[in-house]
Amino acid sequence: MSDPDILPALEGLMSYETRFDLRLGDCIAGMKDLPDQSIDLVVTSPPYNLGIGYTSYDDSLSSESYLKWSLEWASEVKRLLKDDGALFLNVGAAPAKPWMPHELALKLRDLFTLQNTIHWIKSITVEPRDGDPLSVGHFKPINSKRFLNDCHEFVFHFTKFGDLPIDRLAVGVPYADKSNIARWGHTEGKDKRCRGNNWFIPYDTIVSRKKDRPHPATFPVALASNCIALHGKAPSEMTMMDPFLGIGNAAIAAGEAGVAQFFGFELDEVYLEEACERTGTV
Repeated sequence: MSDPDILPALEGLMSYETRFDLRLGDCIAGMKDLPDQSIDLVVTSPPYNLGIGYTSYDDSLSSESYLKWSLEWASEVKRLLKDDGALFLNVGAAPAKPWMPHELALKLRDLFTLQNTIHWIKSITVEPRDGDPLSVGHFKPINSKRFLNDCHEFVFHFTKFGDLPIDRLAVGVPYADKSNIARWGHTEGKDKRCRGNNWFIPYDTIVSRKKDRPHPATFPVALASNCIALHGKAPSEMTMMDPFLGIGNAAIAAGEAGVAQFFGFELDEVYLEEACERTGTV
């Protein structure tokens, strides 16, 4: 928490130069204090309206109310984004409510262009040519005779005009068949290709949810890090924001990348205190 002006945060636990401005309060009201076209990148994950037990927010709105509220905060995000800015919006679903992420994306189409749809894979099973099937990642069991386990969430990549260049190789992967490197001219001799829009990023193993992940719905730091890298702008020249800060995973990613300035808004004082502690701000 700091003065409304863009001021450097006190030097804390981290060694990089990111200036953190983390504020307690409603993000819609808070974003109104920031000037037009002042943000390069937004990486965020709002409540999903799935009845999750937040301590300071009712996650059980009617669909109409939820979508109306989403349009309100997204309109502020659009006002703040520079013309070459981007919004990476992480949204999940529940097996019994599969339409909500798509309804939200459609609600925002009058504000943004949906440039990419990324699938955040939390758990996956692969079957090697030789050997038994291998399951990796975070598998959350469900008690149902109707539904499959939902092992992924969406990350919608919104831009203003849909023509924003991205740095695909910043989150690239090596070629499995190295002969492709020499055979294909577009490789330019480099052993790296586009990762595609399926990102396998499991949660870190934790011992105590209350201690290690004191928030009921977080995304991994690595997910935000990929979004920063894919956006392509030099982090040292970037201003980033998360309107739904939670315990600060997007802020941690910003600091690790060396983002120049980071704004975060959080409604819950306990979550904000955790975010401030993790980023070394007061």
